[in-house]
Amino acid sequence: MLRIAVQSKGRLFEDTMNLLSEADIKVSATKRTLLVKSSNFPLEVLYLRDDDIPQSVASGVADIGVVGENEFVERLQVSEPEDSGIHAEDAEIISRLGFSRCRLSLAIPKEVNYTGVEWFEGKKIATSYPNILRHFMEQKGIKAEIHVITGSVEISPGIGLADGIFDIVSSGSTLVSNNLREVEVVMQSEALLIGHKGMDAEKRDILEQMLFRFKAVKDAEDKKYVRMNVPKARLEEIISVLPGLKSPTIIPLADDEWCSVHTVLDQKRFWEIIGKLKEMGAQGILVTPIEKMIL
Repeated sequence: MLRIAVQSKGRLFEDTMNLLSEADIKVSATKRTLLVKSSNFPLEVLYLRDDDIPQSVASGVADIGVVGENEFVERLQVSEPEDSGIHAEDAEIISRLGFSRCRLSLAIPKEVNYTGVEWFEGKKIATSYPNILRHFMEQKGIKAEIHVITGSVEISPGIGLADGIFDIVSSGSTLVSNNLREVEVVMQSEALLIGHKGMDAEKRDILEQMLFRFKAVKDAEDKKYVRMNVPKARLEEIISVLPGLKSPTIIPLADDEWCSVHTVLDQKRFWEIIGKLKEMGAQGILVTPIEKMIL
């Protein structure tokens, strides 16, 4: 049985549970008990606070975990060593999952004239990520006073607690509503699948099965399965504009002058390519979403 640590609430919780569901790993998320077993896969889910997940994996309490890169870096990679028996080198990044993207940034009041990162020299900065901030400031040679806050960091400048903040930014709307502006992006973050290096062979085999399913889901993202009828006289011309996985499937039709072409298109170029196909005489174009793709 493989144990995965998952954030107990929030966007990362929702994205992780959606990924498990798309991979056909059934886990009850309604009871919200601490530990829940999958009904159809050798996996149990341990629900934790996001900032507890890196240490739970490094210590072996959980075999793997889904955590924001910001928390992984803050808790393990740039944190001060503790005499707790938990070692950063015991946890590794297994996969970047590509969702829950955000960034860690420095922000200051809108009306302040910002002259560069040296502006923070001698200033007070409120943050929930003191280790990442301290590491960044040391690299820049800036000495600033760091106030550690858990909760609504963005209100700190407005109540006179700090000159600026260092916090997670997604859309930036929270900064705007608190009369702040982003001035320095320190790091980009996304969801990571991390693992304990001490997993035995049986658990690693289960992990490989899960990663295989995750890849099938990931590969199908933003892909469309397209079927169309095309005139044989323009078949080679039509095939030349299709960026298929290897080559499109060609199926003969009852009418000898026509055939059916099946292919996979990326959403980013979908309408551009469909327009060209219509101009070349393609008809009866059917488009179907793809749930899984095994390459």
